[in-house]
Amino acid sequence: MQTTFSRSLYVHFIKPLADLVVALSFFLILSPIFIIVVICLAFANSGKPFFLQRRPGKNGKIFRVIKFKTMNDKRDATGELLPDAQRLTPIGQFVRKTSLDEVPQLLNVILGDMSIVGPRPLLEEYLPLYNDVQKHRHDVRPGITGWAQVNGRNAISWNKKFEYDVWYVNNISFVLDFRILLMTVRNVVKSEGISSGTSVTMEKFTGQSAE
Repeated sequence: MQTTFSRSLYVHFIKPLADLVVALSFFLILSPIFIIVVICLAFANSGKPFFLQRRPGKNGKIFRVIKFKTMNDKRDATGELLPDAQRLTPIGQFVRKTSLDEVPQLLNVILGDMSIVGPRPLLEEYLPLYNDVQKHRHDVRPGITGWAQVNGRNAISWNKKFEYDVWYVNNISFVLDFRILLMTVRNVVKSEGISSGTSVTMEKFTGQSAE
């Protein structure tokens, strides 16, 4: 079992440094793929290859997360956006299935807003909906991948997702992070948990109490 000192050393010094090195390295390695995806999505989304959105990070501090834009902006006769399933483009579906939509978040890691591993950054509107246990997911920087993502991603309930997030915060370590990275590679190859049981994305969180 890790001591309080070793955990603090890892969380506050080793992990941020490792995040920067890994993010820079992977961004350089993936830059050719990055450019190709940008071009393809620019054509598919009327010149808009990126999706930027305000998300809460560590301690609820707001930052702008950057992802590849996998859905177009088509609307119905009343001006409302069409359902996600109808707006998901073919190239966007491929990008989501291969998790390439997460690649731009390496820039968020380089900027220090995110970590490689941690609870996923969710919508800003969810902040007042968390109960006292769930809000602890913001005690650490959000991650590109995390314990909830390798244990079901969008295919599990919100309660289970938050349970995994808080468990990660309470048990964070180098060994756990390395395990999550290995499981992430496996899940990407197998394309597991991309969608929920009823939607191509995850249904909105409405503030249920933890089970």
